[in-house]
Amino acid sequence: MFRKIVSLMTACTIIFMGSSCDKQKNESKEDVKIFSSFFNAQGTEISSENTVYNLIGEKTGACCELTWLNKGDNIDDIVEKMIMKNDYPDYIYAGNKHQRFIEAGAYIPLDSYIEKNENLKNYFTEEEWDRVREDDGHIYIIPVFSKEYMYDTNTLHNDEAFWIQVKVLRWAGYPEINTLDEYFDLIEAYIKENPVAENGEKNIGYEILNEGYLYFCLENPPQFLDGYPNDGSCIVDRETHKVIDYNTTETARLWFRKLNEEYHKGIIDPECFVMTAQQYYDKLATGNVIGMVDQRWNFQRSVENLTDECSYVPLGITIREGIEEHYHSSVAFDVSQGLGVSVSCSDPEGAVKFINDLISPEIHTLRFWGIEGKDYTVGEDGIFYLTDEQSGFAQDADYKFNERCQYDYFPHYKGMDQDGKNAYSPDYQPSEFFKKLSPIMQECFSAYDVQTYVELLNRSGENAPWYPMWSYTNTFTPDTPHGKAKEDMDAVKHEYLPRVVMSDDFDAEWERYMEAYEKCNVKAYISALQAEVDRCVKLAE
Repeated sequence: MFRKIVSLMTACTIIFMGSSCDKQKNESKEDVKIFSSFFNAQGTEISSENTVYNLIGEKTGACCELTWLNKGDNIDDIVEKMIMKNDYPDYIYAGNKHQRFIEAGAYIPLDSYIEKNENLKNYFTEEEWDRVREDDGHIYIIPVFSKEYMYDTNTLHNDEAFWIQVKVLRWAGYPEINTLDEYFDLIEAYIKENPVAENGEKNIGYEILNEGYLYFCLENPPQFLDGYPNDGSCIVDRETHKVIDYNTTETARLWFRKLNEEYHKGIIDPECFVMTAQQYYDKLATGNVIGMVDQRWNFQRSVENLTDECSYVPLGITIREGIEEHYHSSVAFDVSQGLGVSVSCSDPEGAVKFINDLISPEIHTLRFWGIEGKDYTVGEDGIFYLTDEQSGFAQDADYKFNERCQYDYFPHYKGMDQDGKNAYSPDYQPSEFFKKLSPIMQECFSAYDVQTYVELLNRSGENAPWYPMWSYTNTFTPDTPHGKAKEDMDAVKHEYLPRVVMSDDFDAEWERYMEAYEKCNVKAYISALQAEVDRCVKLAE
């Protein structure tokens, strides 16, 4: 089976062309099952002789050869070739192509297999499993990144925020910055005294990414400014469960008025609405951009080579004092992605059992901490920590290539390790995280009496039953009234919001924008979202 997949995906990276599991089988005389896979993601390559990979195979009786996308691969071509031949690897992680595989009948129903595997059955609650079911009542995929054990232990805020360079906070004496006005007042003051960066180029006070779906950097801050979490497609009142369109609130108007003012003051990059995403990343990489709204996962790679002084920290900005911000949320329950077992799999029972084994306490700790005594140390109090040598291993690409295997795109728990004492991985252990920070970041965090980026924001509470709504709207297609409305709304916002920000007459342009927006059958869109919220609330009762 796996060799057949190689023939139709020559552009993909086949991680394990040699079979170390076969070698294990010969040496231990155990029947180690080898499964094949395809992941719609650019993963991290590891050696076929990888120690933890082979140890997991020895302990579970199975292993998986991992097939990732290469940069530049045409995912649509790869998917359509699979579907045309009706020939698939054992596991499929389709990402945003999930619905295409569903339509093609590429997955087996998992319901009966989940019932037989205790770890997997308990991985989600009954209500959560029900959210994963398709309209025919079956479960075809297992969300990979949607489960938290006990509580959130994130050290990095990987989501959306108002970001600002640490040197600006240091320059200002580490002030408390809570409101939109305070945020831009600080940027204006810094730019006034520091118009030019150390590299001799002009500082950019505030940057905006506006290309494609990434224009959330421009259009969705009103939900956060009013104190709501990132439902993405709307805001939902926690008490009444009423869906509210954040695009038309008074806070939305105030947000875009503020951008309009800052644009005309020269604080916002005048090129922001004509540049590509890559040009945006390139500008961040110079170290000359003081602040922006963005998701950390989107911009982090572009700034990883900046000096420590140019590092970005998140701020939980609201429209006015007295609003409790909710920028950081617990793990989002994303039903639009997950791992499925294909109809081509000759041993679906074994394939599901392998998933079940990977989330057992022993194997899960092995995946994310490694081997006790080698990759991490256990203190007398049961708390895991890394020695200096082990910290070095954790940063060594060659070591990770040969020694560590997380099976990242298989289901796993975030939050706490199942021992209830430690975070699920070293990167989420606060003490380990703080000691690896640079001196300037330690100084900044100490000034605010925190150890992690997340602690700069409000701690996340329990997610609402419907959270996040963006997961639901990601399944919309334009052949439905609500899907067509979403497409039209996005088109109008793409066209009008740059005009609103740049206009010499904000009020007049805002009115033109609202008139165009109201023609998009927004009612159908909001009605669909309300029905989904009501459904989720009912499931949770």
